[in-house]
Amino acid sequence: MNLKTLHNIYFVGIGGIGMSAIARYFTANGKQVAGYDKTPSQITNELVNLGVEIHFEDAIKNIPISFLDKEQTLVVYTPAVPKKHSELNYFFDNDFTVLKRAEVLGEITKTTFCLAVAGTHGKTTTSSILGHIMAQEKATSFLGGIAENYNSNLILGEDKISVVEADEFDRSFLKLSPNIASVTSMDADHLDIYGAPEALKESFLEFTNQVSDTLIVAKGLPLKGLTYAINETADYKAVNLKIENGKYIFDVKTPTSTIQNIEFHLPGKHNVMNALAALAMADVYGASLENIKQSLSTFKGVKRRFSYKIKKDDFVLIDDYAHHPTEINAVENSVREMYPDEKVLVIFQPHLFSRTKDFIDDFAFALSKFDEVVLLDIYPAREEPIAGVNSELLLSKINHQHKKVSQKKNITKDIKNSSAKVVVMLGAGDIGLLIEEVVKELLKTTANEV
Repeated sequence: MNLKTLHNIYFVGIGGIGMSAIARYFTANGKQVAGYDKTPSQITNELVNLGVEIHFEDAIKNIPISFLDKEQTLVVYTPAVPKKHSELNYFFDNDFTVLKRAEVLGEITKTTFCLAVAGTHGKTTTSSILGHIMAQEKATSFLGGIAENYNSNLILGEDKISVVEADEFDRSFLKLSPNIASVTSMDADHLDIYGAPEALKESFLEFTNQVSDTLIVAKGLPLKGLTYAINETADYKAVNLKIENGKYIFDVKTPTSTIQNIEFHLPGKHNVMNALAALAMADVYGASLENIKQSLSTFKGVKRRFSYKIKKDDFVLIDDYAHHPTEINAVENSVREMYPDEKVLVIFQPHLFSRTKDFIDDFAFALSKFDEVVLLDIYPAREEPIAGVNSELLLSKINHQHKKVSQKKNITKDIKNSSAKVVVMLGAGDIGLLIEEVVKELLKTTANEV
């Protein structure tokens, strides 16, 4: 397929974080872009402002007439779209060219020098750091989050180099053609797709076999490639790590040299590992070490990855996308590192019935590390309920007294009733929208008290 010759690109699920990055890309390249999404959002508003036609009712009559020309139109969809979606079925039934998002990304990587970041955790932050570094090389980066430096999930460059997230969900990353790749982690996840952890590992092995030039892996993973680690023997090794004025300063020993006094502003050693992976990939590509160091010092982070929503001397509210026990542990470690003497309240919205069921003991153990726990109901996303799997079951396994299940409408009150100075709101569901309302209410209350 030659994407350059296509005139129309239609997206079913255009508001998704991965879908919208590709929609932005095609819009910037002069294609006519339109699509459907379930609900309006900031992302769809921004696309509309770029000239993209979007509707929110699944109805064939809403598809713009020019997109009904099957010779000129490519249809892109996400696996999150229900199988009975009428517009998507119309395109399938009438022999349009219909591709998953990952297949389109795969077509783009075939014609570029591709740097791909894989891993069950860390890939959005790592690819965003890498995209920021590689912007100086005029790379185009497709991200699974909104990079704060660009306020976008697309860093638009030229068409010779691409930076992409290699997503293991639905085996999407097997559609890519990476030249340089990293694997940040291989913890069990998406068992609703894979069935067993062994199948997930096999999929990662298959992905690494597709890497044409260099594979870079976190030390300890069962994969062959250049390794990276903190204070351990590895090809890329971070040493002399310290925190000064709320930022990390460290040195990195590469296979050929040492970079000293790197400044990096994201909290948590897991983010130092993400920075190391991005540094290693950019170094293997051939970016200058001075440019890499400069880019790391100016990287501002990714929205909903340890994002400070309120940061005052007497109160801190942090927003994070963490929805897996390993990610929750990483957030808790970061909070304790930054606020070692403070009481911490976590508000967690579990994501998927299957994930909650598969990892319920690990979730309970991770959440038990916080001083107070408030659970919201499970966010179902693409799933139907599983009998007996609910937030009350998870609550029963959390090992301390200061815990409860609450409702969205009561969260502001729960925060006010707590003596915790640090509050963390976690989850991959609509808790990301809820926190915006909570921030408004809390700031309004503070203003009234002054």
